[in-house]
Amino acid sequence: MKKTLLLFSLLAFLASPMVAVPEVEAAQTSKVKVSKAKAKAKAKAKKSKHASKAKNKKAGRANSRKIVAKPVVTPLRAVSYDSSWHDADLNLRSAAVLVVDQKTGQALYSKNVDIPTSIASITKLMTAMVTLDAELDLNEEIEITSEEVDRLKGTGSRLALGTSLTREEMLNLALIASENRAAAALSRAYPGGRVAFIAAMNRKARALGMQDAHFIDGTGLHSGNRATAADLVKMVDAASRYPLIRQISSTGSYDVSVPGTRVVRVRENGKVRKVARSVQRHIAFVNTNSLTRNQDWDIGISKTGYINEAGHCLVMQTSIAEQKVIIVLLDSLGKWTRIGDAQRIRKWLEHDSRIASHRPSRSAT
Repeated sequence: MKKTLLLFSLLAFLASPMVAVPEVEAAQTSKVKVSKAKAKAKAKAKKSKHASKAKNKKAGRANSRKIVAKPVVTPLRAVSYDSSWHDADLNLRSAAVLVVDQKTGQALYSKNVDIPTSIASITKLMTAMVTLDAELDLNEEIEITSEEVDRLKGTGSRLALGTSLTREEMLNLALIASENRAAAALSRAYPGGRVAFIAAMNRKARALGMQDAHFIDGTGLHSGNRATAADLVKMVDAASRYPLIRQISSTGSYDVSVPGTRVVRVRENGKVRKVARSVQRHIAFVNTNSLTRNQDWDIGISKTGYINEAGHCLVMQTSIAEQKVIIVLLDSLGKWTRIGDAQRIRKWLEHDSRIASHRPSRSAT
């Protein structure tokens, strides 16, 4: 009997580990599943965190306000003219020319300076000043709408309808690439709209002493935007007091990233079909003044302009022979003539001893 009981006890002892093995395996399997689930949840949370971070970054740019205080601008003193240097000296091909010593207001060269003429996209310097004077949020996004389409001259644009860019990006495109839709959007997004914006442009012109200047739109596409070369010297001088305008207008190129779509071919179930996918398009813009990409030039302010009524125009504030000068070239014969005239003026200022020793004259206008 004892032997029988002993035998049963031994069998029960040997059988107990075999019963426990499935429970251990189940526990281990459960642990692995929990571990995998935790890892998956962690990865999902990490992905969600990155997506949330990117979203918050974009929202942060939109919500964080960036405002640049407007500078105190003292109008340029009356520009004095010296008629002793004639067009024959330089053989310039622009219809109206004015070169002024920015420090003294002395005209170093003048030609047809008091004739009001269309100024085309030179207008955008005033557009930039009026925008900054309002101390608006530069991070605020502005959408390109159908109101920005040029129905006057029929010019095109690389900014598609529905494109949203910040006010600062719009300023960059308006001044660097002379983007008409960007300039038009800036005027529309002004407090009070375009009517208030144009009124502010004309008030600014009067405050700067631009006696013959008149503005009708913020792009310069309208030929009614008019001024004399003497007026534009004052406008360029005022624009040079805005650090952001100096920084932007002297930049050689500028890139923006905008949402877009790309059509790709995909193969499914042995068939190929076209699918439109959302992508970010990078658009590169270059400065319309090629001299901004020339390291030999020290340019502070730059703006070009062209419509048929105005011809090819160029205004600059630059340093030549250790002298800050403002150059205004209006109604040049061709696209490259204004650049050639600027080069001729620079060569003249660097090598003509009379200019280095000039004295302000008493005549003024």
